[in-house]
Amino acid sequence: MKRGPVIAIDGPSGVGKTTVSRGVARKLGFRYINTGSMYRAIALAAKESWVDLKSDVVLEEFCAGVDFRYDVETGSVSVDGIDYTGRLRSQQAAELASKVSTKGSVREFLVAYQRKLAEAGNVVMEGRDIGTVVFPDADVKIFLDAPHDVRAGRRHLELVEKGVHESVEVSSEIEERDRRDSSRELSPLKMADDAIRIDTAAIGIDAVIDKVLKAVRERLSVGDHRS
Repeated sequence: MKRGPVIAIDGPSGVGKTTVSRGVARKLGFRYINTGSMYRAIALAAKESWVDLKSDVVLEEFCAGVDFRYDVETGSVSVDGIDYTGRLRSQQAAELASKVSTKGSVREFLVAYQRKLAEAGNVVMEGRDIGTVVFPDADVKIFLDAPHDVRAGRRHLELVEKGVHESVEVSSEIEERDRRDSSRELSPLKMADDAIRIDTAAIGIDAVIDKVLKAVRERLSVGDHRS
C-alpha cells in the first residue's frame, strides 16, 4: 500500500517551525510530529539518569533500554513513564538536546522511531534533518529561515511569554546551537537540494503557512481538510 504524503519542515531555531508546522497539519488534516521534542525528552531523561552524555556507547545502552513514547495526538513525550512534555521548552532541554543530537546512537534510535511513527504518511514532520536524513524522499520539503537577530528576538519573547527567566544570553545561545547543529558530522542542519526555502522574517505566520500550503497543492494537488 502506498503511504500518504510526508511534508518535511526543517530549519534552525526561532524561525517559527512549530507554529507553521502545526498550522499546515491542521489545514491539511494531517498528523503533526515534532522531532525536536523527542531529542529534548531523551536528553533530559539521560541527564537525570546520570548517563554520560559524552559517551556514545553509554547513550546507546540507555536508548536501547528505555520505554520511549511520543503521542502524535497530544504531542506529549514520556521516557520510562515520566512525562517530560512540560519541560521541553526550557533552556536546559534545548542545550542538552543540541549536545546529544551529535551522538550517532541517539540519532539512530530516534530516526528509526520517527520513520516508524510516520510510515503511514499524511504527516507534517518538523525538525532539522527531516528532508535530508529522516525522509529524504519526502513529498514536499520546506526549509524555513530568518536572520540571526530576528530569531534571537523571537526566542527571547517566547521565553518571556512563557514566564521563563533563565540567565542566558539568547543571541549567543542561538549562535552556538547554529554552529553545533550545522557543523556536526552526523545529520548536520542544512537545506535539502530540492527543498523550498521560505524567509519568515518579513512576513507573518499566516502568510508562511499559506506559502507552504501553496507548495503542497502544487506538488500533490491536495486541498484543505479543515478550516
